Amino acid sequence: MSTGRARESAPGAGRRGSRAQLRAARRKRSTRQALLAAGATVAVGAIVTVSALVAGGVIRFGAPQATPDAGVATTSIPAPTFSEVPTPSSSEPAATPDPAPASAAPAPAAFDRSANSLDDPLSPWVVVNKQRPLADGAGYVPPDLVQLAPDIPNPNGHLLRADAAAALEQMFAAAQAEIGVQLVAQSGYRSYDSQVAAYDYYVNLLGTEGADLTSARPGYSEHQTGMAMDILGRDSGCTLDDGPCFASAGSGQWLAANAYRFGWVLRYPDGGTPVTGYEFEPWHYRWVGVPLATEMHTTGITTLEEFFGLPPAPGY
Repeated sequence: MSTGRARESAPGAGRRGSRAQLRAARRKRSTRQALLAAGATVAVGAIVTVSALVAGGVIRFGAPQATPDAGVATTSIPAPTFSEVPTPSSSEPAATPDPAPASAAPAPAAFDRSANSLDDPLSPWVVVNKQRPLADGAGYVPPDLVQLAPDIPNPNGHLLRADAAAALEQMFAAAQAEIGVQLVAQSGYRSYDSQVAAYDYYVNLLGTEGADLTSARPGYSEHQTGMAMDILGRDSGCTLDDGPCFASAGSGQWLAANAYRFGWVLRYPDGGTPVTGYEFEPWHYRWVGVPLATEMHTTGITTLEEFFGLPPAPGY
C-alpha cells in the first residue's frame, strides 16, 4: 500500500519541481533585466553628463580609437583631453623711456649798458653829477624843449624835452586814474643862468657845504638837461623845502613805485648821498626811458652811478 502511494505521488512532485525551476528562471531573468536597465540608465546619464561637458568646452575628445575585441568592432568613448588655462606672463612689460625734455626757452638778452652814451647831453642816459659836468655847460640848451600839456599843473611854466614831456603827461594821467590824485610839475628845465641864481640862494641860506647837499653848482645840474622834474602831489601838503615830507604822502609813494613804468627814476634816493652827493629828494625825478628805468627797477639798483659802474660822486 505504501509503495503504491509513493509511486502515485511521484508525478505531482515532478510537476511541482518544474514549476519551482520555472519561477527561479523567471526571477533570474527579471534580475538580469533590472541590472541591464540600471546599467543602461547609468550609461545614458554618463553620456548626457559628458555631452554637457563637451558642449561647455570643459573637455575635448581626441580622435576615437578602435579597441580590438574578439572580432567585434566597437567604438569606445575616447579619454577626455583637458585644455590648459593660460597663466599670465611673469615677465614685466618693457619700460617706456621718458620723453626727451622740451628745450628750454632761450634766455632773454642781457641788458645792453652801452646802447646810449653816458656823456652826450642829448642822450637819455647822460649821467650828470659832481664829477661829471655837462659838456659846454654854460652854453648848453636842449634843442627840443616843449611846453607841458595845458591839463598838467605847472605853476612856474617849466619846459621839458619832448620825449620826457610826453612820458610825464602819461604818468600824471595814470596817477589821476589809479589813485585819484593830481601831481604837480614844480620845476623842470633850468638854464645855466637860472642855476646860478638857485645855487646862490642856497649858499646864502645854508652856506656852501649845506648848499652842495641840496643844490647843484651851475653846469652840474640835471635840470639843465631838460630831462629832470621836481614833482609834488596836491594831496601831500608838502613843498620842496619840507625834506622827506613827500615820501610819506600817498602820491609820493605811488610815484616811487610806478615812475619806472613811464621811464622815470627817483634820482636821489634815501641813503644814496655817498654815491650821488645829494640828500634824499623824494620829489626829484629824472627821465631815462622805459628800458633803463625798468631794468633798474628789476635789478633793484637805485642810482645811475651804481648801475653803470661809475665812481661815486659825493663832492666836487
